[in-house]
Amino acid sequence: MLQELSIRHLAVIEQLELHCKDGFHVLTGETGAGKSIIIDALGLIAGGRSSSDLVRYGSDKATIEASFQVGADHPVWTILSRLGIEGDPEEHLIIRREITAQGKSASRINGQIINLAMLKEVGECLVNIHGQHEHQSLFKVEEHVRWLDLFGDAQIGPVKKAYQAAYDAYQSIRKQVRELQETSKQALQMMDLYRFQVEEIRSAKLKPGEDEQLAEEKRKLSGAEKLFRNAADAYDLLYGSKGLDAIGRAAQKLQDIAAIDPAKLQPLAEQVNNAFYQLEDAAYQIRDYRDEIEFNPARLDFIEQRLDLISSLRRKYGENVADILAHVEKIERELDLIENKDEKLQQLQKQEVAAIHELQQKAGELTEQRRLVADRLASEIVTELRELHMERTQFKVQMDPLNVHKMTRDGADQVEFLISANPGEPMRSLSRIASGGEISRVMLALKSIFARVDRIPVLVFDEVDTGVSGRAAQAIAEKMSKLSRGCQVFSITHLPQVACMADVHFRIHKMTDGERTYTHIDDLSEEERIHELARMLGGVEVTDKTLQHAQEMLALAHDKKTTLGAVL
Repeated sequence: MLQELSIRHLAVIEQLELHCKDGFHVLTGETGAGKSIIIDALGLIAGGRSSSDLVRYGSDKATIEASFQVGADHPVWTILSRLGIEGDPEEHLIIRREITAQGKSASRINGQIINLAMLKEVGECLVNIHGQHEHQSLFKVEEHVRWLDLFGDAQIGPVKKAYQAAYDAYQSIRKQVRELQETSKQALQMMDLYRFQVEEIRSAKLKPGEDEQLAEEKRKLSGAEKLFRNAADAYDLLYGSKGLDAIGRAAQKLQDIAAIDPAKLQPLAEQVNNAFYQLEDAAYQIRDYRDEIEFNPARLDFIEQRLDLISSLRRKYGENVADILAHVEKIERELDLIENKDEKLQQLQKQEVAAIHELQQKAGELTEQRRLVADRLASEIVTELRELHMERTQFKVQMDPLNVHKMTRDGADQVEFLISANPGEPMRSLSRIASGGEISRVMLALKSIFARVDRIPVLVFDEVDTGVSGRAAQAIAEKMSKLSRGCQVFSITHLPQVACMADVHFRIHKMTDGERTYTHIDDLSEEERIHELARMLGGVEVTDKTLQHAQEMLALAHDKKTTLGAVL
C-alpha cells in the first residue's frame, strides 16, 4: 500500500504531505483546487512523462516522494532484484522523482539512481491510474489476450508454456531455412575463397597461444649472449675473493669470538652464517641457469620465420592465433553449409513440417483452454456489471483463429472483449463504448476481477464516475468500497454518493496570500466530512437540510460498508 506521498513545488502545490491508510480514499474539492495534480504526482511516481511546466513557478525543481509497504510475495521484489536494486520487504520501498525547471528528470528507488524505463517497470506494478477517457490496457485490443491469460493463469499457464517452447523451436528452424535459402550465387562464388583460406590457415598448423610462446622464446634466444655474460659475471662476483669467500671468513671470525660475548655476537654470527648459505645457494642456481642458456641461431631463425607467418595470417584473419582459429572454424562451417546446401535444406524442411505440426497441436490445446476460461471470465464480468445496474448488458470474449504464419508467441488466437450495453444492440468492441457512464462501470467491473490477479496494490480512479448519478453512482461507490478490501483505492470524485463510502476523505482546497496561490489538503474528521458532503450536495450554500442529509448519507454508508464487509 501507499503509506506516504510527499510533494514539493509541483504546479500550484508548494508543499504537501499525504498520509494514507488501508481501504477506500476519496479526494474532493472545488474544480481547479488541484486534485488532479495529486494524481499527476502518482503518475510521475509510476513512470509517467515529465515536463518543465509541472515545476512551480519560481522554483528550481519539483520533488515527489512515495513510500510503499509491499508484501514479501509481491512480484515487485523480483523486478527490483532483476534490475539490481536493493530492497527489503521488511522495510519501506521509497520512490523519488525530481523534475528540474529545465525539464530534466531524475529518479531513485531506495536511494539508487534509475532510468525512466526501470521506474516505469516498477511503478506499473505498484500503481494503476485510470481516468474516464484514458486508454488503459483493458481497452487495448492487443492486450486482451494477455488479460485473458492472466485471469486463467492456473489453467492456461502450463499449456501456454508448452506452446511457446514449440513456437521458439519452429521459429529457430524457419530462420535456418531462410538463411540457407538465401545462400545465393555470391555465396557459391565464395567457395574458392573459403577453400583457399582454410588451406592457408590449416597448413600453418597453428596452436592456441603459440604466438605468445614463440615471442617469449625469441626474446630469450635473442638475448642469450647478454644473459650468459651477466649470469657468469654474477656467479664470479659471488664466488670471488670478495664474495662468498670473504663472507665465509667473516662468519668464521664472528663464530670464534661469539663465546666471549654470546648475548650480542652469537645472533650476529648466525645471521651472517645464514646469509652465507643463502648466497651460496643463489650462486649455484645462477651457475645452473648460465649453463642452461641456449645459443641456437637455427632455432632463432625458425622462430622468426614462424612469427612472420603468424603475423601475415593475423593481418588477414584476426588479432591473434585464437582469432585466426575461430575464423577458420567459422568458414569451415559456412563451406560445409554451401557444399551440402541441398541436403541440409531438405533435412530442415522436414524438421519445419514436423515443427509446424507440433506448433499447431500446441496452439489448439492453448485455444481450447482459453475458450473454457473465456466463458468463465465473461460470466464473472456479467455478474459484476449486474451489481453496477447494467443488468441487461452482455459481454463476450471473442476468439478468432490466426493463420499459422501469423501466429505470435502469445498463440494462434485473436482475442477481443465485446460488449452490448443495451438490448437489441449488436456486440461491439469494448473500445467503442460511447457513454462515459458505461465506460466507468465496465471498467470498474473489469478492475474488480483483474485486481484479484494483477496484484497491483494501489488503484487510482480520476473522476471515472463522471456522467453517472442516482443508483448507478451508488453502485459505483459500493463497488469501489468492495474493491478496496483487496487493495488500496483512491478516487477523485464530485459525487457525494461516492465520497460518503470512503474510509479516508481528503479535501483539496486553494488559498492565496495575495501574491501566490497554494494548494492544501485536509484529512477530514467525521464532522468535517459532514460539511464537505453538504457542500457537494447543496453547492455554495450549506443549509441545515443539506447537513442533515449529509449526516444521513454517512450513517447509511457506514451500515452499507459493514454489510459489504460481512459479505466479504
